[in-house]
Amino acid sequence: MRKKLRVAAYAVCVRDGQILLARSPAPDGTPEWVLPGGGMEHGEDPYDTVRREVTEETGYRIEVTGLLGVHSFQRTFRREGLRRAADHHGVRIVYEGRVVGGELRNEINGSTDLAAWQDLDAVPGLTRVRLVDVALRLWRERPAVGRLAEEPRE
Repeated sequence: MRKKLRVAAYAVCVRDGQILLARSPAPDGTPEWVLPGGGMEHGEDPYDTVRREVTEETGYRIEVTGLLGVHSFQRTFRREGLRRAADHHGVRIVYEGRVVGGELRNEINGSTDLAAWQDLDAVPGLTRVRLVDVALRLWRERPAVGRLAEEPRE
């Protein structure tokens, strides 16, 4: 089985009771809400990754205001068209960010197709990736060790 490690950085940007999210198609094509962020490029610092990814996906420039935590998961994937399954290990660095410039816009020819502010109270009703819930718990609970207690496995 092929082993794959992916390290990514994401931002929780909350203002006026709303969170900044982006929309991305799931593997089956269903649109789902995600945190702005994404994979690190080789040699890139995660701090730079999160700022670059937020700008690419939303049009906003952010100031990183804190490190909320790290979320790690491991899962076996079998992608259509691939003969072998992949043992995927994802490491997600979750920052808190504050918008300091730019204008909200949608990403063009990227991994997301829509960026929007969503009411925090509406998040449970959205079709979203699990990381949104994990990140909001990190933002609310602010665990000193940067990891949630009794974290659900993916």
